[in-house]
Amino acid sequence: MTSVFILFLKIFAGAALSALMVVLALLFDGIDRIVSAKMQRRYGPPLLQPVYDILKLMGKENIVPRRASRIFFMTAPWMALVTTLMIFLYIPTGSFPAVLGTEGDMVLIVYLLAMSALLMAIGGFASGNPLASIGAGREITLMMSYEFPLSIVVCTMAWVAWRQGMPGAPFSLETFASMSIWKVVGKTGVIGLSCLFLSLVLVVPGELGKGPMDIPEAKTEILDGLIIEYSGVNLALFKLTFALRPFAMAAFMTSLFVPVSLASLLGVGGFIVAIFDFLFFWVKVFVVQMLFVTVMRTTFGRLKIWQASQFYIMKVAGLSIAGMILLSIDVIAR
Repeated sequence: MTSVFILFLKIFAGAALSALMVVLALLFDGIDRIVSAKMQRRYGPPLLQPVYDILKLMGKENIVPRRASRIFFMTAPWMALVTTLMIFLYIPTGSFPAVLGTEGDMVLIVYLLAMSALLMAIGGFASGNPLASIGAGREITLMMSYEFPLSIVVCTMAWVAWRQGMPGAPFSLETFASMSIWKVVGKTGVIGLSCLFLSLVLVVPGELGKGPMDIPEAKTEILDGLIIEYSGVNLALFKLTFALRPFAMAAFMTSLFVPVSLASLLGVGGFIVAIFDFLFFWVKVFVVQMLFVTVMRTTFGRLKIWQASQFYIMKVAGLSIAGMILLSIDVIAR
C-alpha cells in the first residue's frame, strides 16, 4: 500500500508540476518579449500574448502535407513537448527534492534536451518540405556541435563532486542543490568553474536556437524552417516546447551554479520556509533566463551554421577543456 501511495503521489506531483511549468514558461516568454522590445525601443506585445497565441492555435485545424510521413509528422510535436516537460521532474526546486530524482539526473537531462531537439528535427524531415529539411539539418548540426562542451561541463562537475566528497551521487542535481560547489574548490578551481559556467552560458543559445544561434527556424532565410508546415494544435505544441526549453535550461543552470536557498541563508526549516524557498528558486531561474537568454538573443545577430558549429567545436569546447584542466589541477593539488 505504501509503494502504491508513493507512486500515486509522484504521479500527482509530476502532473501538477508540469501544469505549473507550462503556465510559468508562457508568462516568462511574455516577459521575455516585453524586455526584448524595450531593449529595442519598441512597445512590444502584451504580457499574455503567448497564451493568446496558444489558445488561438488550439482552435485551428491540423493540416498534414501531402508528402509528409503522417505518423512522424503528427507524433513529433507531442513527443518533443513531453520530453521537455520530463526535464523538470529531475530538477530539485529549492527545499523540495526532484519528483523523479535518481543518481544520474544530469546525464538524463542532457539526453532529454538532445532528444527534444532531435524530435523537432524529425518533425521537420517528416514534413516533406525542402525548407523544413534545411532547418532540421541545421538543428542536427547545431546539436552535434554543442553536445561536446556540454558533456565536458557535466562530467567535470560530477568528477569534482566525487573527488571532493560532496554528499550525494556525483551525477545527481540534488548533490549540487544541497551544497554549493563553489565552496569546495580553491582559487584555481573558482577560475575553472567560471570557465565551465561561461561555457554553459554560451551553450544556451545553441541549445535553444535563440539569438546568434537562431538558425534552424530562421524566418528571413528559410521561412520558419523545420516548423514551416505545422499548424493548429501541432504548431501550438511546438510553441509550448520553444517556451519550455529556455525555462528548463535556466532551471538546470540555476541548480548547478546558483544553489543558494532561503533555508540555508536563514538557517531555519519548516514547510512555510520551503514554500518561500520554492518561489525563490523560480525567481533565480527568471533572472538567469533574462540575463542569458533574453539579453543575448536581443544583443547579438544571427550566425551562419558553419560559424555556429565552428564556434562550439573550437572555442566553447576549448573553454570547457580549460575549465576541466584548471579544476583538475586544483582538486589534485589540495
